[in-house]
Amino acid sequence: MGNVTLKSVAEAAGVSISTVSNAYNKPEQMSAEVRQRVLDTAKALGYAGPNAAARSLRSQRAGAIGLLFTEQLSYAFSDPYSVGMLAGLSEVAEEHRTGLLLIPLPPADTGRPEDVELASDTMRQAVVDGVVAYCVDPDHPARQVALDRGLPMASTTELDDERQTYVLIDEDGAAKALGRHLRDLGHRDVGIVVNSRQPTGPATLVGPEDEAELYNDSRLRLRGLREALGGQARVTAVSAGHNSHEAGLAAAAYLLDRHDRPTAIACTSDVLALGVLDGIRQRGLQVGRDVSLSGFDDIAEAQAAGLTTVRQPIAEKGRLLGRMLLDPAFTQRRVVLDTELVIRSSTGPATGQPSGPTPNPTPNPQPTAPPPERRRT
Repeated sequence: MGNVTLKSVAEAAGVSISTVSNAYNKPEQMSAEVRQRVLDTAKALGYAGPNAAARSLRSQRAGAIGLLFTEQLSYAFSDPYSVGMLAGLSEVAEEHRTGLLLIPLPPADTGRPEDVELASDTMRQAVVDGVVAYCVDPDHPARQVALDRGLPMASTTELDDERQTYVLIDEDGAAKALGRHLRDLGHRDVGIVVNSRQPTGPATLVGPEDEAELYNDSRLRLRGLREALGGQARVTAVSAGHNSHEAGLAAAAYLLDRHDRPTAIACTSDVLALGVLDGIRQRGLQVGRDVSLSGFDDIAEAQAAGLTTVRQPIAEKGRLLGRMLLDPAFTQRRVVLDTELVIRSSTGPATGQPSGPTPNPTPNPQPTAPPPERRRT
Protein backbone atom coordinates (compact mmCIF):
# COMPACT_ATOMS: atom_id res chain seq x y z
CA MET A 1 0.00 0.00 0.00
CA GLY A 2 1.23 3.51 -0.77
CA ASN A 3 2.02 6.27 1.66
CA VAL A 4 -0.96 6.51 4.00
CA THR A 5 -1.46 9.91 5.65
CA LEU A 6 -3.85 11.56 8.08
CA LYS A 7 -5.71 12.86 5.06
CA SER A 8 -6.08 9.34 3.60
CA VAL A 9 -7.52 8.04 6.85
CA ALA A 10 -9.84 11.04 7.20
CA GLU A 11 -11.27 10.55 3.72
CA ALA A 12 -11.78 6.82 4.23
CA ALA A 13 -13.43 7.31 7.63
CA GLY A 14 -15.56 10.24 6.49
CA VAL A 15 -14.18 12.65 9.09
CA SER A 16 -11.91 15.68 9.16
CA ILE A 17 -8.11 15.53 9.40
CA SER A 18 -8.29 17.14 12.85
CA THR A 19 -10.66 14.38 14.02
CA VAL A 20 -8.12 11.74 12.97
CA SER A 21 -5.39 13.65 14.79
CA ASN A 22 -7.54 13.92 17.92
CA ALA A 23 -8.19 10.17 17.84
CA TYR A 24 -4.51 9.65 18.58
CA ASN A 25 -3.61 12.78 20.54
CA LYS A 26 -6.78 14.02 22.28
CA PRO A 27 -9.19 11.07 22.63
CA GLU A 28 -11.05 12.82 25.46
CA GLN A 29 -12.36 15.36 22.96
CA MET A 30 -14.36 12.85 20.93
CA SER A 31 -16.86 10.04 21.35
CA ALA A 32 -15.63 6.49 21.79
CA GLU A 33 -17.64 5.40 18.74
CA VAL A 34 -16.04 7.92 16.38
CA ARG A 35 -12.57 7.25 17.73
CA GLN A 36 -12.97 3.50 17.25
CA ARG A 37 -14.15 4.04 13.68
CA VAL A 38 -11.07 6.14 12.96
CA LEU A 39 -8.70 3.58 14.54
CA ASP A 40 -10.33 0.69 12.69
CA THR A 41 -10.05 2.57 9.40
CA ALA A 42 -6.41 3.44 10.07
CA LYS A 43 -5.62 -0.18 10.86
CA ALA A 44 -7.30 -1.39 7.67
CA LEU A 45 -5.23 1.09 5.65
CA GLY A 46 -2.00 0.11 7.43
CA TYR A 47 -1.60 3.46 9.19
CA ALA A 48 0.15 3.10 12.59
CA GLY A 49 -0.45 6.66 13.79
CA PRO A 50 1.44 9.96 13.75
CA ASN A 51 5.21 9.77 14.11
CA ALA A 52 5.68 10.89 17.70
CA ALA A 53 9.42 11.42 17.31
CA ALA A 54 8.95 13.55 14.20
CA ARG A 55 6.53 15.74 16.07
CA SER A 56 8.91 16.23 18.98
CA LEU A 57 12.12 17.36 17.32
CA ARG A 58 13.00 19.01 14.05
CA SER A 59 15.64 16.33 13.57
CA GLN A 60 12.85 13.72 13.65
CA ARG A 61 14.70 11.98 16.47
CA ALA A 62 13.38 11.62 19.97
CA GLY A 63 16.83 11.17 21.51
CA ALA A 64 15.53 8.29 23.65
CA ILE A 65 14.96 4.55 23.52
CA GLY A 66 12.16 2.76 25.35
CA LEU A 67 12.17 -0.32 27.56
CA LEU A 68 8.91 -2.28 27.31
CA PHE A 69 7.97 -4.58 30.18
CA THR A 70 4.76 -5.98 31.63
CA GLU A 71 5.56 -5.28 35.25
CA GLN A 72 4.89 -2.48 37.67
CA LEU A 73 7.29 0.43 37.27
CA SER A 74 8.82 -0.22 40.70
CA TYR A 75 9.91 -3.70 39.55
CA ALA A 76 12.59 -2.17 37.34
CA PHE A 77 14.23 -0.64 40.43
CA SER A 78 13.70 -3.48 42.92
CA ASP A 79 14.38 -6.71 41.02
CA PRO A 80 18.16 -7.39 41.01
CA TYR A 81 18.17 -8.84 37.51
CA SER A 82 16.27 -5.85 36.09
CA VAL A 83 18.57 -3.42 37.88
CA GLY A 84 21.64 -5.15 36.44
CA MET A 85 20.31 -5.20 32.90
CA LEU A 86 19.19 -1.57 33.13
CA ALA A 87 22.68 -0.61 34.30
CA GLY A 88 24.20 -2.14 31.17
CA LEU A 89 21.58 -0.59 28.88
CA SER A 90 21.98 2.83 30.50
CA GLU A 91 25.74 2.65 30.07
CA VAL A 92 25.41 2.43 26.29
CA ALA A 93 22.64 5.03 26.19
CA GLU A 94 24.92 7.49 28.00
CA GLU A 95 27.73 6.83 25.53
CA HIS A 96 25.38 7.79 22.71
CA ARG A 97 23.84 10.74 24.59
CA THR A 98 20.46 9.08 24.46
CA GLY A 99 17.75 8.96 27.11
CA LEU A 100 15.99 5.87 28.40
CA LEU A 101 12.21 5.77 28.77
CA LEU A 102 10.70 3.02 30.93
CA ILE A 103 7.34 1.92 29.51
CA PRO A 104 5.40 -0.40 31.86
CA LEU A 105 2.50 -2.13 30.12
CA PRO A 106 -0.51 -4.15 31.26
CA PRO A 107 -0.26 -7.84 30.28
CA ALA A 108 -1.86 -8.85 27.02
CA ASP A 109 -5.23 -10.16 28.19
CA THR A 110 -7.87 -10.60 25.52
CA GLY A 111 -10.44 -10.78 28.29
CA ARG A 112 -9.67 -7.15 29.16
CA PRO A 113 -9.92 -5.18 25.88
CA GLU A 114 -9.46 -1.90 27.76
CA ASP A 115 -5.95 -3.05 28.79
CA VAL A 116 -5.13 -4.04 25.23
CA GLU A 117 -6.17 -0.63 23.96
CA LEU A 118 -4.27 1.13 26.76
CA ALA A 119 -1.09 -0.76 25.86
CA SER A 120 -1.51 0.08 22.18
CA ASP A 121 -2.12 3.75 22.91
CA THR A 122 0.89 3.88 25.22
CA MET A 123 3.11 2.59 22.45
CA ARG A 124 1.59 4.89 19.85
CA GLN A 125 2.37 7.92 22.00
CA ALA A 126 5.86 6.90 23.15
CA VAL A 127 8.41 9.40 21.86
CA VAL A 128 11.31 7.02 21.23
CA ASP A 129 13.66 6.05 18.41
CA GLY A 130 13.67 2.33 19.22
CA VAL A 131 12.58 -0.12 21.90
CA VAL A 132 13.91 -3.00 23.96
CA ALA A 133 11.26 -5.69 24.50
CA TYR A 134 11.93 -7.15 27.97
CA CYS A 135 9.39 -9.35 29.79
CA VAL A 136 6.89 -8.79 26.98
CA ASP A 137 4.89 -11.63 25.45
CA PRO A 138 5.52 -12.33 21.74
CA ASP A 139 1.90 -11.49 20.88
CA HIS A 140 1.63 -8.37 23.03
CA PRO A 141 -0.12 -5.60 21.03
CA ALA A 142 2.52 -3.02 22.00
CA ARG A 143 5.11 -5.03 20.09
CA GLN A 144 3.05 -4.89 16.93
CA VAL A 145 2.36 -1.16 17.27
CA ALA A 146 6.10 -0.47 17.68
CA LEU A 147 6.91 -2.55 14.59
CA ASP A 148 4.10 -0.89 12.61
CA ARG A 149 5.68 2.46 13.48
CA GLY A 150 8.92 1.19 11.99
CA LEU A 151 10.79 1.40 15.30
CA PRO A 152 13.89 -0.78 15.67
CA MET A 153 13.29 -3.46 18.30
CA ALA A 154 15.83 -5.47 20.28
CA SER A 155 14.31 -8.39 22.17
CA THR A 156 15.26 -10.86 24.91
CA THR A 157 12.79 -13.42 23.52
CA GLU A 158 13.55 -15.04 20.19
CA LEU A 159 10.83 -14.94 17.55
CA ASP A 160 10.66 -15.77 13.88
CA ASP A 161 10.67 -12.11 12.90
CA GLU A 162 13.51 -10.57 10.90
CA ARG A 163 12.41 -7.06 11.87
CA GLN A 164 13.75 -7.61 15.38
CA THR A 165 17.22 -8.25 16.79
CA TYR A 166 17.91 -10.58 19.70
CA VAL A 167 20.17 -10.94 22.74
CA LEU A 168 19.64 -14.35 24.30
CA ILE A 169 21.05 -17.12 26.42
CA ASP A 170 20.60 -20.83 25.77
CA GLU A 171 17.78 -21.22 28.29
CA ASP A 172 17.25 -24.87 27.46
CA GLY A 173 20.95 -25.80 27.65
CA ALA A 174 21.52 -23.90 30.90
CA ALA A 175 18.50 -25.55 32.55
CA LYS A 176 19.62 -28.98 31.39
CA ALA A 177 23.09 -28.45 32.88
CA LEU A 178 21.47 -27.67 36.23
CA GLY A 179 19.09 -30.63 35.91
CA ARG A 180 21.99 -33.00 35.19
CA HIS A 181 23.82 -31.68 38.26
CA LEU A 182 20.84 -32.55 40.48
CA ARG A 183 20.37 -35.90 38.78
CA ASP A 184 24.05 -36.79 39.28
CA LEU A 185 23.64 -36.03 43.00
CA GLY A 186 20.95 -38.71 43.13
CA HIS A 187 17.88 -36.47 43.28
CA ARG A 188 14.83 -38.25 41.89
CA ASP A 189 12.17 -36.20 43.69
CA VAL A 190 12.50 -32.56 42.70
CA GLY A 191 10.30 -29.50 43.15
CA ILE A 192 10.55 -26.73 40.55
CA VAL A 193 9.45 -23.21 41.45
CA VAL A 194 8.51 -20.95 38.54
CA ASN A 195 7.16 -17.42 38.37
CA SER A 196 3.96 -16.63 36.50
CA ARG A 197 1.88 -13.61 35.58
CA GLN A 198 -0.54 -14.21 38.43
CA PRO A 199 -0.37 -12.03 41.59
CA THR A 200 1.57 -13.50 44.48
CA GLY A 201 -0.60 -15.84 46.54
CA PRO A 202 -0.81 -19.47 47.68
CA ALA A 203 1.28 -21.83 45.58
CA THR A 204 -0.47 -24.05 43.03
CA LEU A 205 0.64 -26.92 40.84
CA VAL A 206 1.78 -26.08 37.31
CA GLY A 207 0.82 -28.67 34.72
CA PRO A 208 1.43 -28.67 30.95
CA GLU A 209 -1.89 -26.87 30.44
CA ASP A 210 -0.69 -24.03 32.69
CA GLU A 211 2.61 -23.34 30.93
CA ALA A 212 1.00 -20.67 28.74
CA GLU A 213 0.70 -18.52 31.88
CA LEU A 214 4.46 -18.59 32.41
CA TYR A 215 6.94 -16.13 31.02
CA ASN A 216 8.98 -17.50 28.15
CA ASP A 217 12.20 -17.93 30.15
CA SER A 218 10.43 -19.78 32.98
CA ARG A 219 8.71 -22.06 30.49
CA LEU A 220 11.99 -22.97 28.76
CA ARG A 221 13.82 -23.51 32.05
CA LEU A 222 11.05 -25.73 33.36
CA ARG A 223 11.13 -27.88 30.23
CA GLY A 224 14.93 -28.14 30.26
CA LEU A 225 14.97 -29.19 33.91
CA ARG A 226 12.26 -31.80 33.33
CA GLU A 227 14.12 -33.31 30.40
CA ALA A 228 17.50 -33.44 32.14
CA LEU A 229 16.07 -34.98 35.32
CA GLY A 230 14.64 -37.77 33.20
CA GLY A 231 11.52 -39.85 33.15
CA GLN A 232 12.45 -41.68 36.36
CA ALA A 233 12.29 -38.49 38.41
CA ARG A 234 9.15 -37.24 40.14
CA VAL A 235 8.95 -33.56 39.29
CA THR A 236 6.48 -31.24 41.05
CA ALA A 237 6.25 -27.81 39.44
CA VAL A 238 4.59 -25.04 41.45
CA SER A 239 4.08 -21.31 41.24
CA ALA A 240 2.98 -18.73 43.78
CA GLY A 241 2.80 -15.95 41.19
CA HIS A 242 5.06 -13.02 40.59
CA ASN A 243 8.86 -13.28 40.74
CA SER A 244 9.42 -12.25 44.35
CA HIS A 245 10.77 -13.37 47.70
CA GLU A 246 7.18 -13.78 48.93
CA ALA A 247 6.33 -16.11 46.04
CA GLY A 248 9.39 -18.23 46.83
CA LEU A 249 8.41 -18.44 50.49
CA ALA A 250 4.86 -19.51 49.58
CA ALA A 251 6.19 -22.15 47.18
CA ALA A 252 8.49 -23.46 49.93
CA ALA A 253 5.50 -23.95 52.22
CA TYR A 254 3.70 -25.97 49.55
CA LEU A 255 6.68 -28.22 48.84
CA LEU A 256 8.12 -28.65 52.32
CA ASP A 257 5.01 -29.08 54.47
CA ARG A 258 4.09 -32.47 53.02
CA HIS A 259 4.99 -36.02 54.00
CA ASP A 260 6.79 -36.65 50.69
CA ARG A 261 8.71 -33.40 50.41
CA PRO A 262 11.26 -33.30 47.55
CA THR A 263 14.96 -33.84 48.17
CA ALA A 264 15.80 -30.86 45.92
CA ILE A 265 14.10 -27.65 44.84
CA ALA A 266 15.14 -25.85 41.64
CA CYS A 267 13.95 -22.27 41.09
CA THR A 268 13.82 -20.39 37.80
CA SER A 269 15.29 -17.26 39.45
CA ASP A 270 17.58 -16.47 42.36
CA VAL A 271 14.92 -14.18 43.85
CA LEU A 272 12.52 -17.12 44.15
CA ALA A 273 15.33 -19.33 45.48
CA LEU A 274 16.17 -16.86 48.25
CA GLY A 275 12.53 -16.95 49.34
CA VAL A 276 12.61 -20.76 49.36
CA LEU A 277 15.87 -20.61 51.34
CA ASP A 278 14.15 -18.70 54.13
CA GLY A 279 11.36 -21.27 54.09
CA ILE A 280 13.88 -24.09 54.48
CA ARG A 281 15.58 -22.39 57.41
CA GLN A 282 12.29 -21.58 59.11
CA ARG A 283 11.58 -25.31 59.26
CA GLY A 284 14.87 -26.13 60.93
CA LEU A 285 16.23 -27.83 57.82
CA GLN A 286 19.76 -27.45 56.52
CA VAL A 287 20.08 -26.42 52.91
CA GLY A 288 22.40 -28.69 50.96
CA ARG A 289 21.95 -31.54 53.44
CA ASP A 290 18.22 -31.97 54.13
CA VAL A 291 17.07 -30.17 50.99
CA SER A 292 19.18 -29.10 48.01
CA LEU A 293 18.34 -25.74 46.45
CA SER A 294 19.31 -23.98 43.23
CA GLY A 295 18.48 -20.72 41.47
CA PHE A 296 19.12 -18.99 38.18
CA ASP A 297 20.91 -15.70 37.27
CA ASP A 298 23.67 -15.46 39.94
CA ILE A 299 22.70 -12.10 41.41
CA ALA A 300 24.97 -10.74 44.16
CA GLU A 301 22.83 -12.17 46.97
CA ALA A 302 23.20 -15.68 45.54
CA GLN A 303 26.91 -15.86 46.26
CA ALA A 304 26.46 -14.54 49.81
CA ALA A 305 23.84 -17.26 50.43
CA GLY A 306 26.01 -20.06 49.01
CA LEU A 307 23.40 -20.70 46.32
CA THR A 308 24.06 -23.06 43.43
CA THR A 309 22.85 -21.24 40.35
CA VAL A 310 23.28 -20.55 36.65
CA ARG A 311 25.34 -17.45 36.01
CA GLN A 312 24.41 -15.28 33.07
CA PRO A 313 26.03 -11.96 32.06
CA ILE A 314 23.17 -9.69 33.05
CA ALA A 315 24.77 -6.28 32.50
CA GLU A 316 26.35 -7.42 29.23
CA LYS A 317 22.92 -8.41 27.97
CA GLY A 318 21.77 -4.83 28.60
CA ARG A 319 24.82 -3.38 26.90
CA LEU A 320 24.31 -5.49 23.79
CA LEU A 321 20.63 -4.59 23.58
CA GLY A 322 21.64 -0.95 23.67
CA ARG A 323 24.33 -1.36 21.03
CA MET A 324 21.89 -3.08 18.69
CA LEU A 325 19.67 -0.01 18.81
CA LEU A 326 22.25 2.78 18.99
CA ASP A 327 25.60 1.71 17.56
CA PRO A 328 25.68 1.75 13.72
CA ALA A 329 28.95 -0.20 13.79
CA PHE A 330 27.30 -3.11 15.62
CA THR A 331 25.75 -5.28 12.91
CA GLN A 332 25.03 -8.57 14.69
CA ARG A 333 21.33 -9.31 14.73
CA ARG A 334 21.37 -12.31 17.06
CA VAL A 335 23.74 -12.87 19.97
CA VAL A 336 23.63 -15.88 22.31
CA LEU A 337 25.59 -15.27 25.52
CA ASP A 338 27.39 -17.98 27.46
CA THR A 339 26.11 -19.20 30.81
CA GLU A 340 27.92 -21.03 33.59
CA LEU A 341 26.74 -23.50 36.21
CA VAL A 342 28.14 -22.32 39.56
CA ILE A 343 28.03 -25.03 42.22
CA ARG A 344 27.96 -23.88 45.83
CA SER A 345 26.99 -25.34 49.19
CA SER A 346 23.21 -25.27 48.67
CA THR A 347 23.26 -28.53 46.67
CA GLY A 348 24.44 -31.90 47.94
CA PRO A 349 23.71 -35.62 47.61
CA ALA A 350 20.12 -36.78 47.99
CA THR A 351 19.23 -38.08 51.44
CA GLY A 352 16.43 -40.27 52.80
CA GLN A 353 12.95 -38.85 53.26
CA PRO A 354 11.38 -38.10 56.66
CA SER A 355 8.09 -39.77 57.57
CA GLY A 356 6.22 -36.47 57.77
CA PRO A 357 6.56 -32.68 57.56
CA THR A 358 9.10 -31.02 59.79
CA PRO A 359 7.65 -28.65 62.44
CA ASN A 360 8.35 -24.97 62.11
CA PRO A 361 10.82 -23.97 64.86
CA THR A 362 12.60 -20.68 65.48
CA PRO A 363 12.98 -19.09 62.04
CA ASN A 364 16.17 -18.13 60.24
CA PRO A 365 18.99 -19.89 62.12
CA GLN A 366 22.39 -18.47 61.21
CA PRO A 367 23.84 -20.17 58.13
CA THR A 368 27.36 -21.54 58.13
CA ALA A 369 29.91 -20.00 55.78
CA PRO A 370 29.66 -21.63 52.34
CA PRO A 371 32.66 -23.50 50.94
CA PRO A 372 34.38 -22.18 47.81
CA GLU A 373 32.22 -22.39 44.72
CA ARG A 374 32.83 -24.79 41.85
CA ARG A 375 32.03 -23.82 38.31
CA ARG A 376 31.01 -25.70 35.22
CA THR A 377 30.39 -24.25 31.83
